[in-house]
Amino acid sequence: MVAIWSILIGAVVSYVLTSMANEPFNLTSTFVLAAIFAIFVILMGDVVLKERNEH
Repeated sequence: MVAIWSILIGAVVSYVLTSMANEPFNLTSTFVLAAIFAIFVILMGDVVLKERNEH
């Protein structure tokens, strides 16, 4: 589920940023941004936030 939301949110962010810069929309950069979002969310949920709740 995280991957699906990452792709959707990444696509929106990528589209908005490229249209503000008058650049063509690039689907490859969207998937790269989605992968970065997914890794960040998984790390935050499984590592950082879990450690805070254990203390």
